[in-house]
Amino acid sequence: MAEITVDTIAEEMFQLATECYGKKNLKAGDLIKHCIAKFGEDSCTKELCKLAIRQLIDSERCVYSYLGGSYIQLPPKEGSEQG
Repeated sequence: MAEITVDTIAEEMFQLATECYGKKNLKAGDLIKHCIAKFGEDSCTKELCKLAIRQLIDSERCVYSYLGGSYIQLPPKEGSEQG
């Protein structure tokens, strides 16, 4: 079985965040569950998912937002207001 890399998981999470942008707020747990379901528990662990989330946040591809809870979203676009 092929080893799943943190980069692969991060890319999958980014794609999901892109698909859900403006429609649904995703918690870290939502992203982790999605990736484990997609790649399988044997190759995709919670620890790898947490590293992938950190990579997305550190690279500023995604940001944390606090709307009554902690969510992971795409950064707001320049000149747009989120409310």
